[in-house]
Amino acid sequence: MTRREARELAFVLLFEKTFTDYPIRDIIENAGEARDLVCDEFALMLAEGVDKHIEEIDQAISNQLHKWSKDRLSRVSLSIMRIAVFEMFYCNDIPVSVSINEAVELAKKYGGEDDPAFVNGVLGGIARQKGE
Repeated sequence: MTRREARELAFVLLFEKTFTDYPIRDIIENAGEARDLVCDEFALMLAEGVDKHIEEIDQAISNQLHKWSKDRLSRVSLSIMRIAVFEMFYCNDIPVSVSINEAVELAKKYGGEDDPAFVNGVLGGIARQKGE
């Protein structure tokens, strides 16, 4: 599994988690039973990392939402941005530009028409705050 595919899997897991309070590993187990899902180590690290640091990640996203609240974001955009912010904060071996680009690509695939630009803008603001 490529890292891009692993990010997509992490996105699916985190998107599903927005509907339930199950732990990530339970979501994986249920998905494995229902659709023969095999979870990649990188995808698991991303999904569990986001879950572990969700408050800090959501705060970073919220800080970039001028005249918006996190609650108004689509679950798709929020799940995508959570992965990218986790990478930006906790995965020093991944360039910030790669995290942002991968998030924009996921937004193009799964989001609405305006989502890629929105995701890019929010993540770009976070990167600038971090001094990247």
